[in-house]
Amino acid sequence: MATVSIAPVRPHRFAEMLLMVLALALGIGGYALTTLNRTGEVPSDLGRHVAVLVGVAVIAEVGMHLLAPYADPVILPVAVALTGIGLAMIYRLDLSYAALDRPTVGLRQLMFVGIGLACAAVVLLVLRDHRVLRRYTYTFGVLSLILLLLPMVPGIGTESYGARVWIHLGPLSLQPGELVKITLAVFFAGYLVGHRDNLAIGGPKILGMRLPRARDLGPILVVWLIGIAILVLQRDLGTSLLFFGLFVAMLYVATNRVSWLVIGIALFAPAVLVAVRVFSHVQQRFTTWLHAMDQDVYDAQGGSNQLVTGLFGQASGGLMGTGWGRGYPQLVPLANSDFILSSLAEELGLTGLLAILMLYLVLIERGLRAAIGVRDGFGKLLASGLSFSLALQVFVVLGGITRVIPLTGLTAPFLAAGGSSMVSSWLIVAVLVRISDAARRPAASPAPWTTGVQAAIEAVVPASSRPARPSAGSSQETVAGWTRGVDEGGPAARRSRTGDETR
Repeated sequence: MATVSIAPVRPHRFAEMLLMVLALALGIGGYALTTLNRTGEVPSDLGRHVAVLVGVAVIAEVGMHLLAPYADPVILPVAVALTGIGLAMIYRLDLSYAALDRPTVGLRQLMFVGIGLACAAVVLLVLRDHRVLRRYTYTFGVLSLILLLLPMVPGIGTESYGARVWIHLGPLSLQPGELVKITLAVFFAGYLVGHRDNLAIGGPKILGMRLPRARDLGPILVVWLIGIAILVLQRDLGTSLLFFGLFVAMLYVATNRVSWLVIGIALFAPAVLVAVRVFSHVQQRFTTWLHAMDQDVYDAQGGSNQLVTGLFGQASGGLMGTGWGRGYPQLVPLANSDFILSSLAEELGLTGLLAILMLYLVLIERGLRAAIGVRDGFGKLLASGLSFSLALQVFVVLGGITRVIPLTGLTAPFLAAGGSSMVSSWLIVAVLVRISDAARRPAASPAPWTTGVQAAIEAVVPASSRPARPSAGSSQETVAGWTRGVDEGGPAARRSRTGDETR
């Protein structure tokens, strides 16, 4: 019987191009309105800026069409929109900083955006199949430890605002922790996809919740010790929380057991309470958080001046904001990095801040949608982990500036000034684009030789001995269960795989 091969049709990119135009309009509009409100004139080089940005957008669209033709058409425009808004606000703050003879970072940030886009393009060009990363699971684990230890090396590691998270290599300063959240996500995904069956086996049942077996607690204890080591050696509460939260979330996704979330909170909360009593830097952050409005805390060196000034700036913005260039966000220390969400809330108001948070929400939702749609377990865990890392980082930053939780020093992805954060954010986008391309790509038609092999198997193996294929009306869960052994690397698949470090 002749087989009919139907060539898959690539999705139309008109919607993505339309979204890209809107994304560019947000950044260009912020830049133009800032100059207009500050000087009363439209920027003289606006046409050149528009031409450059449109050219970059066209190159990005062509690259997406060639390298990831089936990728989600929303991920890239949302990332461009957030980056453009961040650049517009940094430019607006630079205008005020220049008048006060303070250093500006706009051109430097624009350079890092270009580096981030170039790195994302390289990832899409080199990484044609995200499953290749699983072969290097433990390599990424070792790389994560090396990057975490670099700030502790004398001569290159430096301390900033009480935390030792930066390294200096000549004229460049890097924050390795921003890259570690990607390498750790790859390591966690590769480890959990090979061991999740053991981790999902339940032990004793307490208060209606099935706890894991004692011998399966090893991985979470090891990651917990790494998080505590970061908290102790680098005195960085934000990075410690981000990494430990990332692992617990991926562990929950892999096993679907709420008990792992409870165990994670039970392990991390006492460690933070001990750190508050032992380390003066962590204690100062909690004191600032709990007693921000006290006069002695406000006047103290490193006190609550930054937090309180940011809160008053957000309040002055009201519902609709003061307008681009018409507020005073420059009064807040680190307004272009740690407190850039506060600066945006002042000049765009609560409405503008909610719109920015919606962009983050759409990006995270699209990452999770790629995780649901991809056919292999490693891709599901990797996309889930990267999406959750973005969500947790945004929550920690927003919670800090609104005094919901203590300030941690993390920066808002895509928006805040900082090269390490910008490059790592665009690397995450590249990986999510690659996974979404695999998730949305139509299943390949069977090769001609597989038809003969299948006929031979059916002639030799009795029908009663073969696993029943799901019918067209079967539920999604049945189909997923039938294909689990092949798609997610069952025992037979793992035995036949060579060169895989996760065996």
